[in-house]
Amino acid sequence: MTMMKVPIVIRFTILLSSLYFRDVCTMESLRFLTIGDMGGVDIEPFSTYFERCTAIEMGKMADIYAPQFVLELGDNFYMDGVKSVDDMRFNATYESVYISKSLQIPWYIIAGNHDHHGNVTAQILYSHRSKRWKFPDFYYYKEFTVATGNETFGIIFIDTVLLCGNSFDNESTQPLGPEHKTDAEVQWAFIEKHLKTSKANYLFTAGHYPIYSTATHGPTQCLVDRLLPMLEKYNANGHLAGHEHNLQHLRTKSKNGMAMDFFVSGMANTVDPFALHEKSVPPGSSLFHYGNLLSYGGFMYSEVTAANMTVTLINGKGKQLYTTVVWPRLK
Repeated sequence: MTMMKVPIVIRFTILLSSLYFRDVCTMESLRFLTIGDMGGVDIEPFSTYFERCTAIEMGKMADIYAPQFVLELGDNFYMDGVKSVDDMRFNATYESVYISKSLQIPWYIIAGNHDHHGNVTAQILYSHRSKRWKFPDFYYYKEFTVATGNETFGIIFIDTVLLCGNSFDNESTQPLGPEHKTDAEVQWAFIEKHLKTSKANYLFTAGHYPIYSTATHGPTQCLVDRLLPMLEKYNANGHLAGHEHNLQHLRTKSKNGMAMDFFVSGMANTVDPFALHEKSVPPGSSLFHYGNLLSYGGFMYSEVTAANMTVTLINGKGKQLYTTVVWPRLK
């Protein structure tokens, strides 16, 4: 039996495809996915259709671009968090949903308001049970290497509920303040310390509540009053948040003339289409808002190089909706 010869054009195309895939997965950049509010439901099957669709599309994206980690920005388990480290929700809502091989990478976790209705300490302790669940404390600092190692990307993970107070879905009022003011002040000091001392080329805070939002909850006044001035003072790049069940990008200019970027990625489980606070943010700051109920969810993909950071917002059908560029901070 003679072997069929593959035409040279087809062989050349296959070669280019394999080289492209290899270059994408080994390029000198830091790549990560960001989701928020992935928390499923508290009745069977303990996940939503949108969560499962988003997980599938995240896996497809990760198969191609090989991200080094995932950020999860709180409300990890609806409606009332988990009860203990043995809670079945860790498997039903998380482990058995995000099953793609390419998503078996570190997941850096923070708590949201629904997590604080339950046992956040149990979520922290679960870090010892799962190879990829990374939740070392209520708030922490993490720095990632970019490219050859001469540049870094820093994230200050914060607990906005401990800073500002809890909130409830059926209330449109602002969080009424921290339950333990002394503990909140310790965290504020931690945040300012790392904003002041970090030498990272890119520096963001990441918390459940947004600073600015055009959606149902709107801006978080506690963070506008205290976190925003710190970000401006120390030339941070901005803030990453969930809480609002949509995808957003807002941009303002600090008093130092530096662009500050505010991203909301809270559409991993359900979708809120409303933009009730378009007039509650600085004029012209809202560059993108998406909450289409037919989207099947959504997430954010970021790629960081020495030159810039590219951010792409993607829905649960895999459609790339919006892309923007963030530049290294002024130091």
